[in-house]
Amino acid sequence: MEYNAGWMPKYDLEARIQHTKLDSGIYGMEPARLRRMETPATGDFKAVFSGLVENLNAELNAPDNLLKDVMSGNNNIDIHDVMTAMAKSEISVNVATQITGKVIQAYDKVMQIQV
Repeated sequence: MEYNAGWMPKYDLEARIQHTKLDSGIYGMEPARLRRMETPATGDFKAVFSGLVENLNAELNAPDNLLKDVMSGNNNIDIHDVMTAMAKSEISVNVATQITGKVIQAYDKVMQIQV
């Protein structure tokens, strides 16, 4: 550590940093942390939310379609498949309700922020 005229210590910070595989592109490896931050795995909020809504719609229609197939005499589908699809659709509705509630809570908190 060196001292300059203004009584401020001068550190060699670069020499004190402990490098890992995730930090910087040392030893010919790409920086893993920066690459993950620069390219998000998912799209924007609107695309993700619309995808969830489309999947929810498909989950809600699945029990009805299976029940129609059972009633028409399709031997490949039994009542257990219908009950499983109904349980999945119920869970999907519960998850969608929870997500909607959390999004509304987050929106309310953002709107309460005073600038």
